[in-house]
Amino acid sequence: MNFCSVAISTAFIVTLVAVLVLALLPVPELQEFGFDIGFENDRVNHASAFATLAALGALGWPRRIVTLVIFLALVGAAIEVLQGTTLIDRDLDMFDWVADCIGIAGGLVVALCVNWVMRRKG
Repeated sequence: MNFCSVAISTAFIVTLVAVLVLALLPVPELQEFGFDIGFENDRVNHASAFATLAALGALGWPRRIVTLVIFLALVGAAIEVLQGTTLIDRDLDMFDWVADCIGIAGGLVVALCVNWVMRRKG
């Protein structure tokens, strides 16, 4: 792996951890820590988070796209299930998972465009 691949892979892991923390902390704890980031529309938050993860993942592991898509879709579903538990006490909303999947598709398009640009330059 070259430096760029390592940096992108590391960015993916850091972003994944941040998404999980933001998605799985109960709202009062988020507010207590001063986290108020994102868009007013929660589905836009979901789509943008998973688009970022998909783009970074596809750029970091270009030969593992199918595995990446399955992994991210399962992570999105798990987040929704966990948000519906009394421990986290947030909303279980399957449309948020749909937004995750739309974000994954968008992130893959971004990665495809970046790869195309980089090949043309190269």
